Amino acid sequence: MRAGRLDRLIHERLRLGIVTTLSREGPLSFVELRDRLGATDGNLAIHARKLEAAGYLVCAKKFAGRLPRTTFRLTASGRRALTSYLSEMQSLIRSARKR
Repeated sequence: MRAGRLDRLIHERLRLGIVTTLSREGPLSFVELRDRLGATDGNLAIHARKLEAAGYLVCAKKFAGRLPRTTFRLTASGRRALTSYLSEMQSLIRSARKR
């Protein structure tokens, strides 16, 4: 097992936080996700766009009255990518413990 096989897109700390939080809690608004992760608006927006471009999450924009509401949802592809990432990490950890 080599660390180079890890999904570099998910491996970044905030993006890993985004996909794991969405996998556990389901769709969340931008504000809910930002607050759970302790991220800034700008950081969350940038990293969410990268995950969206990869097809790992979907961003839905609606209005609640006059206020915009952005919601994020993990896609099936994102869930598979997270599952694969976690399996690779478990293999890497097992390998490191054997040494």
